[in-house]
Amino acid sequence: MTATHTPAPSHRLREVRYEIRGELARRALAIEASGRSVIKLNIGNPGLFGFDTPEHLRRAVAGGLPASEAYCHQQGLASAREAIAAQQQQRGAPGAHAERVWVGNGVSELIDLCLRALLDAGDEVLIPAPDYPLWTAATVLNGGVAVHYPCLAGDGFVPQIAAIEALITPRTRALVVINPNNPTGAVYPRSTLVAMSELATRHGLVLMADEIYDGLLYEQAEFVPMAALAPDVLCLSFAGLSKVHRACGYRAGWVSLSGALLHSGAYQHALDLLSALRLCANVAAQWAIAPALTGPDTSRALTQPGGRLYETRRVVIDACARSAALDLVSPGGALYAFPGIDTVRCPGFDDHAFALELLERESVLVVPGSSFNVAYRNHLRLTLLPDADVMTEVFARIERTLARQLTRTAQRHVA
Repeated sequence: MTATHTPAPSHRLREVRYEIRGELARRALAIEASGRSVIKLNIGNPGLFGFDTPEHLRRAVAGGLPASEAYCHQQGLASAREAIAAQQQQRGAPGAHAERVWVGNGVSELIDLCLRALLDAGDEVLIPAPDYPLWTAATVLNGGVAVHYPCLAGDGFVPQIAAIEALITPRTRALVVINPNNPTGAVYPRSTLVAMSELATRHGLVLMADEIYDGLLYEQAEFVPMAALAPDVLCLSFAGLSKVHRACGYRAGWVSLSGALLHSGAYQHALDLLSALRLCANVAAQWAIAPALTGPDTSRALTQPGGRLYETRRVVIDACARSAALDLVSPGGALYAFPGIDTVRCPGFDDHAFALELLERESVLVVPGSSFNVAYRNHLRLTLLPDADVMTEVFARIERTLARQLTRTAQRHVA
């Protein structure tokens, strides 16, 4: 009789979470399969909410198809890299050049490649908390240690430099900056970014700036590119087509190296090797990069008064202001809100349990805040992509779920 062996998954996966597409999302699919509709607010995926990729990008991809049937250079199409470098140069990134740009299958792939090229086992990466959990996962899966620096609601989710510096050790290799931020929507002021650049310079850290939401800003928020403030440190600037240009399915992202490049040759060679091992990024989508960066701004109208994202954001802000239990730091950018629940009014609140009840009883899928690598369990993340009317209904259902929880709490106290 042949012995059977159960393969054990890598122990590194024990420290990896991605609830955005995790247990609750799987339960939502099961609910939909039973015939019930679900309002899914877990993913910032514009195409699922009726947002179209700009027509000039579609035409560029269609026109480039005949030239997309062979592998391209491992760093990407020359025209795409030149457009990316030109944008970085216009933003003031010192040393930005097409030779130091890599195009990937979305920013997600490039985050993994850039960390893999940098880290040895036990090396540490400073990552904001709350974070976009891919950063933590990619650090862990490449043998590193994710060290989370706090970004507190009381500070508008903007990091405090002293708190970051207190976490630096001889093993710290990189400082991650997510601006505009996912999940909180915080947009960091110039003074904070300057201080983060100076901190990285003092300690010899690589700066990794996730700027995928750079063109999605509300009210008076101003996006300041990190590379322009970091002449004396190696800075990696990440962006792509997914969010600002509503082309998630194209899987086209990029990273540009700038700043202190003199001693980064070995690191660049490592990136080139890793890029070559996966041959190249999706070629067809790369034809859309230059038109995206040189063509009309198609996102600003969405984030201004009267624009769809702006009006949905206003519904969220107003609903939280009216609520007796919800608090919100108004998002200045990106596609998300990160409301908190008053644990004095709602003692014992658990974000995962609440999200599950909201899904089971109200058919709304959100992401528990604890999924973003924070210790507290009283926040929820939801995307701003639905119509304003849909979001109004979502908060009516959230309030009903909160009311049931408050009733149960009161009944326990009476008992």
